Amino acid sequence: MPVIAIIGAGPGLGAAVARRFGREGFSIALISRNQSKLDSMAAELTAAGFTVSGYAADVRVPAALEDALARAAAELGPISTLQYSPLPSRDYLKPVLEMTPELALEALQFSALGLIHAVRTVLPAMRQAGSGSIILINGGTSVKARADFAGTSVAFPAESAYGEMLHDALEGEGVRVSQLVIPGGIPQLQLVNGIDGVADRIWDLHAVAGPFRTMLIPLEDGRE
Repeated sequence: MPVIAIIGAGPGLGAAVARRFGREGFSIALISRNQSKLDSMAAELTAAGFTVSGYAADVRVPAALEDALARAAAELGPISTLQYSPLPSRDYLKPVLEMTPELALEALQFSALGLIHAVRTVLPAMRQAGSGSIILINGGTSVKARADFAGTSVAFPAESAYGEMLHDALEGEGVRVSQLVIPGGIPQLQLVNGIDGVADRIWDLHAVAGPFRTMLIPLEDGRE
């Protein structure tokens, strides 16, 4: 069975993506910091008929993240799809005049460096197989900086730049790299098909080759 690893898995979008890929025959590795919450999510998804396991790791701790992905691959099989979507701390949404070097570094570790460590763990197997997908989920500050969201305005563009370079470098190898920009909290956007519609868009990014960046809705319609 193909395997999706969802980094930053939670009861909202993470669970919706797990269900969407599970219906397509994927096994699911859920990764976030709290093992008890992961176990609860995994139990619900397992009861619905999916193959799921949870692996606790903090994306700011490279060894823990790499170990979680390695354990998932050992138990479920090689990771064929990686979704990188950890929800940024509210500390990263402070005004620019309150930005410190320490906060900027932590935001970069959370977004850009965490992604790099994750990719370097799963990419060799994808390249060997000649197929796979890496999907970044970001907010609107990945496209346009906001002075009141200083941390993500620094970190998301760095994450995006790495993802776009990967997209170009891997284009001929069968490994797709894409980014879905969601400019606001999904409930506040009042989407017609809600969170399940977002999960459908993420499935499409996995299934069909296309440009690096996709906007869920126009940036100016966002509610961040």
